[in-house]
Amino acid sequence: MTASTTKADVDRDGPKPAPHPRLTLANSVLGAVIVALDGTVLTIAQPTLRRDLDASLTEVQWTSTGYLIAVAALLVFAGRIGDRFGYQRVFAWGMLGFGAASAGIGCAPDVGWVIGLRVVQGIFGALLQPATLGMLRAAFPPDRLGMPIALRTSAIGVAAAAGPLVGGVLVAQLGWRAVFFVNVVPALVMGLLALTVHPPETKRTRPGPMPRLDLTGAALLAIALAAFVYTLVGVPEHGPKATGAVGLLIAAVSAGALVRHERRTPDPLLPPALLGGSVAMSAALGALVAASAAMLGTLFVCSFVLQDLLGMDPLRTSLVALPGGVMMVVGAPLSAVLLRRWGARPTALAGTALLATGVLALSRIGPGASMVLIGGGFLLLGAGFGALMVTATTVAVRHAPPESAGVAGGLQQTAMNVGPTLGVAAASTLMPLGTGPALLVLAGVAALGAPLAIRMPRPARHAGDGTRSVRNDEDEKEDKPER
Repeated sequence: MTASTTKADVDRDGPKPAPHPRLTLANSVLGAVIVALDGTVLTIAQPTLRRDLDASLTEVQWTSTGYLIAVAALLVFAGRIGDRFGYQRVFAWGMLGFGAASAGIGCAPDVGWVIGLRVVQGIFGALLQPATLGMLRAAFPPDRLGMPIALRTSAIGVAAAAGPLVGGVLVAQLGWRAVFFVNVVPALVMGLLALTVHPPETKRTRPGPMPRLDLTGAALLAIALAAFVYTLVGVPEHGPKATGAVGLLIAAVSAGALVRHERRTPDPLLPPALLGGSVAMSAALGALVAASAAMLGTLFVCSFVLQDLLGMDPLRTSLVALPGGVMMVVGAPLSAVLLRRWGARPTALAGTALLATGVLALSRIGPGASMVLIGGGFLLLGAGFGALMVTATTVAVRHAPPESAGVAGGLQQTAMNVGPTLGVAAASTLMPLGTGPALLVLAGVAALGAPLAIRMPRPARHAGDGTRSVRNDEDEKEDKPER
């Protein structure tokens, strides 16, 4: 084998495996867990925070809204920064900043400081979230990404399920500031640890100099996403209003300007090969939006029914919904196995069927409904969402060019932020029609994943020796280097 042949092979296959893939996986999983845990424990802490700081309800809501807008607006650009400067380095910056902001919030003298520092925390959260996926893309071969992503998904499920319990204990024993101080040491340790791991060199598949950062495109995308998310966040509390129409108009104008700019700039923030050039990528992102919208919209409606109509307290509500969290944790690794054996298309279709069936089962929730039916609905919900999240995330990250893995991670995280916000806004708008009709519409949203799943890679083919080939026809076509 010649030296030139070796270099070509490396360039085609992407980055070399990281020298410490297990450490990279641990950092990726724990980083995602810290972010997921932070959001869930804050929900429990907000009432106490409001009383302690003598804050208004609107001010307390902005402790979540400010963070969400900052994260959603910057995720894709943060992913591009990771592509440019290295995922582990950007992950370290994000973790260290996230931990420092958490410490600052824990010491905040008033709610204004809390809101401002939550925005800062969101900025650093946006840095680290795409990097957690970019690191996995750099550390593991493309056909081995399923299980690491599944373990990351399971860990997020554990954090989401444990968050209310952890938050309740911390707030009851130590006060609301403890839910932020608990992040500080793990974040600082992981950030410093990430700096000590030598990151793999990412070989670019496109010749020429490193593309410049598209600051104009980043600004336009941030404005569009911030306006869109801000509008959706206000719907559950205030309903559709004229200000919402203005927000949507700003988002639409900014999105149109972004499309025009991206077509003209030589170094676009969103490379055409990443979206328009990859059917699998677009289908995966669409499936993530639909699944997360259906999932979180359903949880929003069911939480209202269980607590306001059936009179359950938050703890019992969490226990009733627990089968969904458990199935998501257990089912994610199983989904990775099925993904490798069956391929993305049948695994995503199975996840879509389970998710839609779970929402349909929960549409009968109400007085007199069987707890077995409700528990089974949550179980199907968790199983379907876990399968879709693992499959779609793996497809999105795997089909991204190695030099754009950070942007792919940013797009995946953006879908996972916009989808739930869209689902909750839709659910709150539909609930005046009745919880049953609202959930039927959300089941339809979940079913939108079926035509998107069909556009994902086909099932693995049988090799000549009777075994199933890992690569699909689409994989072979898209992975071939351009000549």
